[in-house]
Amino acid sequence: MATILFFLILAIVLSILLFLSRLKPYCECEICKSYLNSTWSLEFKNLCDWYSYLLKKSPTGTIHVHVLGNVITSNPNNVEYMLKTNFDNFPKGKQFSTILGDLLGRGIFAVDGEMWKFQRKMASLELGRVSIRSYAFDIVSDEIRNRLIPLLESNIHTVLDLQDVLRRFSFDSICKFSFGMDPGCLKLSLPDSDLQESFDLASKLSAERAMTVSPLVWKIKRSLNIGSEKKLKEAIEKVDVLAEEVIIQKRKNDFSSQNDVLSRFMRNIDDDKLLRDIIVSFLLAGRDTVASGLTTFFWLLAQHPHVINEIRAESNRVMGKTVNGTLATFEGIREMHFLTAAIHESIRLFPPVQFDSKFCQEDDTLPDGTFVAKGTRVTYHPYAMGRMEGIWGKDCLEFKPERWLEDGVFKAQCPFKYPVFQGGVRVCLGKDLSIVEMKSVALALIRQFDFQVHLAKDQAPKFMPGLTATVRGGLPIMVQKRREQ
Repeated sequence: MATILFFLILAIVLSILLFLSRLKPYCECEICKSYLNSTWSLEFKNLCDWYSYLLKKSPTGTIHVHVLGNVITSNPNNVEYMLKTNFDNFPKGKQFSTILGDLLGRGIFAVDGEMWKFQRKMASLELGRVSIRSYAFDIVSDEIRNRLIPLLESNIHTVLDLQDVLRRFSFDSICKFSFGMDPGCLKLSLPDSDLQESFDLASKLSAERAMTVSPLVWKIKRSLNIGSEKKLKEAIEKVDVLAEEVIIQKRKNDFSSQNDVLSRFMRNIDDDKLLRDIIVSFLLAGRDTVASGLTTFFWLLAQHPHVINEIRAESNRVMGKTVNGTLATFEGIREMHFLTAAIHESIRLFPPVQFDSKFCQEDDTLPDGTFVAKGTRVTYHPYAMGRMEGIWGKDCLEFKPERWLEDGVFKAQCPFKYPVFQGGVRVCLGKDLSIVEMKSVALALIRQFDFQVHLAKDQAPKFMPGLTATVRGGLPIMVQKRREQ
């Protein structure tokens, strides 16, 4: 058996080497050579920073990584064309579904056509209800009041990984919201959770599939059930078992009067596998994005204490100066325009989803003149777009919440130059819920605590490969009770 396994692994290695050897003669451009040899990493910490550099140099704001079959753009006109003007020619595509299908199944992020329209219509209907928005706000407030604040209070003058804390917070919150289950990840003991660990591993390994030069690599590993593909399969199986248990318990009880997303969808869907896929998609959207956005927000605040002072001053005007554990109301949150601007400015520079790809269905030409052949992957890059002088001005690298204010009132920007929440037909349905959650957490912590980030001032975040931006090594902070009230 060991001999057979050895020769199978050897065959895989030879196949990969043969594939790479065939690539190089067909593309000797500097971009492809740098990608294949990883020489870009000698100058840039993150792949997204290298892409930003290349896109800045491009006259059209578009580049082509030939070995990946990927056109990457930071041109707002191209983004609008893909997401709105010619939306039907830029679906997620079968290639994307193949990469993430084992984890997401037929969930809304992995499908096109009628299945996507059906789920989006249902999600739009449910997420638009006042009752579910109120339900979500109550869950977040309860998690802040009863777990997040007590955890930080019990760790005064202790170095914590704020990223880990925020991931636990958002996982608890989205599980309660999505299917009415409390994994208890943010309890004072910071317990391990099988669901959280399995979901994290499955997300990470699924994302790594997209990083390979050829899908042949992971497909062979999957067929042989070895290496990362074996781990991915095991992680997804654990997620499936837990999801199945939740659905079974829901059916045993009266779910018709419950407010979580799963209960609402179960009133119209009998297919348990589809229900599982829908809930996994909600977990992916509601957990990692919020935690990612808040992590880099607090990193930026550490570099810009005047922004903290301005947020505190605004909250004093809206809520009063006395803290005493009081949380903002939903109406109060909406009145805080500077806080809203600060959150949007933070995710302009550090979007939780750094890039998003579609696959061209038929030969096409983008507005900047770039020809795109059928089957080509086309990626728009919000991370790079936040760093373009042509879009945001010469101060584009600066953290300036004021750029979002007009006479002190928050003013949204064009979604095609700020596609953090996508735009057009596929614009994120959970945008408002996620912004409110981020504002609620940020405000509660800023009003009650001072933070000292244990990173060098010039140490920019380094991101791990994944579906969302995760800071490698976390965000170590020391928490202190706020000195000035």
